[in-house]
Formats: sequence, structure tokens, C-alpha cells
Amino acid sequence: MIRMSRLQSLACCCLLSAVLPAVCWAAHGVSIDGRLKYPQGFERFEYTSPQAKSGGALVLHDLGSFEKMNPFTLKGEAPHGLTPYVFETLAVPSLDEPFAQYGLIAQDIVLAEDRKSVTLTLNPKARFSDGTQVTAEDVKFSLDTLKSDQAHPFYQMYFHDIEAAEVVDPRTVRFRFVRPNRELHMIATQLPVLSKRFYTENPFNPVDGKGAMTTPVGTGPYVVTDVQPGKSITYKKNPEYWGRDLAVRKGMFNFDAIVIKYFKDPVVSLEAFKAGEFDWLFVNISKQWNRDLTGRRFDNGELVKQVFPHANNAGMQGFVFNTRKPLFADRLVRQALGLAFDFEWTNKTLFFSGYNRSNSYFANSNYAATGLPDAAELKLLEPFRAQLPAEVFTQPLTPPVTDPPGSLRTNMQAAKALLEQAGWSIKQGALVNARGERFRFEILLVDASFERVIASYALNLGKLGIEVSYRTIDPALYADRIKNFDFDLVVTVFGQSQSPGNEQRDYWTSPAAGRKGSKNLAGIANPVVDALVDAIIYADTQDQLTTACRALDRVLWYGYYVVPNWYLANHRLAYAAKLKHPARPPLYYSADQWLDTWWLEQ
Repeated sequence: MIRMSRLQSLACCCLLSAVLPAVCWAAHGVSIDGRLKYPQGFERFEYTSPQAKSGGALVLHDLGSFEKMNPFTLKGEAPHGLTPYVFETLAVPSLDEPFAQYGLIAQDIVLAEDRKSVTLTLNPKARFSDGTQVTAEDVKFSLDTLKSDQAHPFYQMYFHDIEAAEVVDPRTVRFRFVRPNRELHMIATQLPVLSKRFYTENPFNPVDGKGAMTTPVGTGPYVVTDVQPGKSITYKKNPEYWGRDLAVRKGMFNFDAIVIKYFKDPVVSLEAFKAGEFDWLFVNISKQWNRDLTGRRFDNGELVKQVFPHANNAGMQGFVFNTRKPLFADRLVRQALGLAFDFEWTNKTLFFSGYNRSNSYFANSNYAATGLPDAAELKLLEPFRAQLPAEVFTQPLTPPVTDPPGSLRTNMQAAKALLEQAGWSIKQGALVNARGERFRFEILLVDASFERVIASYALNLGKLGIEVSYRTIDPALYADRIKNFDFDLVVTVFGQSQSPGNEQRDYWTSPAAGRKGSKNLAGIANPVVDALVDAIIYADTQDQLTTACRALDRVLWYGYYVVPNWYLANHRLAYAAKLKHPARPPLYYSADQWLDTWWLEQ
């Protein structure tokens, strides 16, 4: 991929033809549908600004702590910002297109005609921060390492269908695929590039943490210059950064330094922001947004709060049952517990009626299932009819409601009936099974502000005879327990891209359910889900992808693995007025990605 003239691209194709299978195209960028917004030789992404200025320091915050400098391993927590400030990928996304990427370290891409391999030519200017050139050996080392048991299991799942990397020459690497799919060549370009030299001299995954805080070497625009373990980290712009003049980097990473301070509590961090201890805050707590972002510095214009719209696939946020626990193994039990959540009361009373109810695992997107299954969905679902709940075929995806004509009382009565059907009954005010064992569990939280949401839910569950406790624990301990699936119920978000694909393996499949550190927190081990995930990954057309997502949506929904929560179709940001941003945000983006285009008005 990228930054070659058309003549150079043609020359590259001719040169490679002697060693490669027949090719169908070579390009500076790739997309899910074959169309690109930005042509060869484009100047910059439209959501960046030519008025952006370089200089100054940006101070950010994060919650919790950190005890390692490698974000690609399972054990421990790494500081925020290592990716993309220090570590970069072969290509970077365009935030104005559903799924498009343009070359960064990779300068050109050649997809084989049979789609079983992809070959990338590296930018000859690409350098690590120690001055060494990025080579095909580094790329091969990166894939081999991230697919090994040294790395976080997510990468093994995500790069599962990339069989191997082959070094063609010092600047050319070929990825061979186990089985082609329409996004696999793009997934290959999302590979983070690691320095083989650095991780040969320094262990990738240090034993007993020795060397875990060694300052890393990467290709990114910043280097780590100061670390206060667990308290702060400072990134300073690399004056020798190789990619600063590339179209995919113009108008981005404009600050000379970025400092990230760590806080234990979101309430404390909010007060620190208002006192001027850091410059930018992503707000995901309604009470903070509507009531707490006030005071002198807001009144005099030093601080600003602003909503930025987006068109992101909202995915699913919910209370997630750990079905590895026998208590939640029964689908009827999970369905009953979902009926006890009163979203309408919560939204009105606690959230100022600001949220939309999550009604799909692909909420706010075209992939969300609506109505009853159409003919294409039925073609996928019918072979599994005997293994699926009848509701998959007979009921639209509809969360329980308490607004009239619905009511919490009606929902609670239905929940009681389901629990009785599952073998639970109330004796002396307590819900017990046939052995007399009490129905009790714990809700684990990492944000104390969420306790007010859980309190009303726990109260409703208590009316069913269920004993519920909830507590907020230290972020580092919370992260460790999540990685080890050591919880009963937690709150989480299953984020979705604009083109769902390989990441679905890590969310829902049977292999992920048994792999520590996966995002399959629910412990879903269902062969029907596995088959539908494969249908998503190996879809040949956009229509097939949409159909497979909708079919999976129905099966997950009626598995009652989560109690659906809510979503927003915008980002709520508060920031120091000295920070400036481009006139318009992109379409599909996270708040952090938007921040990468901002600058300081000095």
C-alpha cells in the first residue's frame, strides 16, 4: 500500500509478477467494497485541518495504573497511548469510510487473484525510533510473535486465518492465508510492527515482570521520555519521525508532548479536570455531563463542553452473565433476570432521558436485525432450528419495557414464572433451588458512579428473592479478574466496527470462551454461534455479511447472555478552550481518534 506514483505502482507489479501468483490489483489503499474516497497522491484526510499548528503540550488522564510497557501481552496493564503514539500498524483507517485503510509503513499492496495471499512493499523511509530501518523481517517477526502464546490471545484469534508471513526481499513481505475472506488482506495491514532487534535484545513477555518497564522502541510519532510507574507517562514527539510528511499523517499528532496522568476514581478525576490538572475529558456519565460540568472555568470560557456526532456502529453494552457459572447456565434464568431491569425508569431518573435502549448487538447500524427473519436469514438459520429457541424465528428483537402499556410489575411476574420453570422457588422470602441453595451473586464494577444504576436493579432482583451484592474494585484488580473470567456479572461494551469480521471470533466463539483474556466474557460456547461467526467472516458480498450479522444478532439476543443497556449516537467531550479542532469530525471514529487531529492555540 501507498505513496507511490501510478508508474511506480505499475513497475512494482511487474517486478513482483516473477515471484508472485497472478494479481488482481495493487493500490495505495484498500476498502471492504473496493471503492476508495481518497485517490492516489491525495493531500490529507478531509477531517484534518491545514490550519493545525504544531507545538505545546497536551495533558490527558486515565484511570487505574500500569506496570508494563508492552500493550500486546496478557498479564498486567500498559499505559494508555502506546498505540498509536509509539507503535504503528502497516496501514491506518480512513475515518470517513466504512472500512478503508491507507498505507503507512506499507507503501503498496498486491492481492493475489485467488485471494489466498497478499504482498506488501514497505516504505523505504520507515524507521524505528532507534534509527533502524523497518524490514520485512520485522513484519514477519511481528506476526509470528503476536500469533504465539507470548502475546495476548486476542491477536491469535484476530490473525487466525493468516497462516504465515514470508520474506520476499528486505522491503517485501507476503502473507499467506489459510482461507480467503473479503477483509483478510485488510486485517493483514492492521498488524502492529515490532522491532525484531529490540525484542531479541529485550524479552517480549518478561518472566516475573523483570524488564517489563523497559522503554519500548516503535515507529510512531512519539517516544516515551518520562515514566512515573502507576502515576504518569510522558510522550515527546520524535524530531526524526519518518512519517510526518505522509498524507495519512498530515494535520495529526500536533502536540510536542503528551502527558497522561493517572487517577483512581472518575469522580476525583472530574474535579481534577475542573481544577485544570488536565485538558480533555471524554464524558460517559450522564450525571457528570448534565450536572457536574459547571463552575467558574466553564462560566468564563476556559473550559468548553461540546457534543460531536458520529455514525458508529454502537454494538452492545449490557450487564453480562458469566455462563461458566452454574447459576447462569440456564437461559430461562438469564431471561428472567433481564426482565428485572427497568431501563425507562433508569433513563428518565438517572440519565436525564439522554440514552437510546440497546436493541441489537449491532445497534445504530444496518447490521441490526429488524422484524422477523427474511428469506436470506432463514437460509442460514433453518439448519439449526432444532438447536435454537423458537423466539429466533417468531419474535422481533424487542427489549422489555415498563412504559405503558407495559409495567415493571408485569415484567417481574413474568420473571418469577420463568424462575419457577427453571426450578427456583421462593421460601421465606429467599429464592432457592430444589437443594435449598440460595440464589445469590455479585456484580463487579470498576466505576463507582455506576453503583447508582446497579442499586435500583439489585433492588428489583431482591423482590424476586435474589441476594445481590455489588462493589467497585481497583481498576488493575478489575482488569485481572476480567482476564481470568473471575466474576458473576459485569458491565461491558462489545464494540463493533462498520464492517464486522474476524473480531467476532474473540467475542462469541467456543474457542474464545476457554481462552483467558478473550472478549467472550459471557462464556458463549454454542456451535450455532460458531457457524454464524464463520458466515460473517467468510461472507463474499456485503449482502451476505449483513444477512449473517442479522442472523447472529437474533441468536445472541435470544440466548439472553446480556441484559441490554443503552447507547449514544454522539461523543460528549469537555476540554480546555486553548485546544482547537478541525471544523468537522469524521463519520466513524472514537473520541481518541478525533483528538489525534487537534492542536494547541498558543
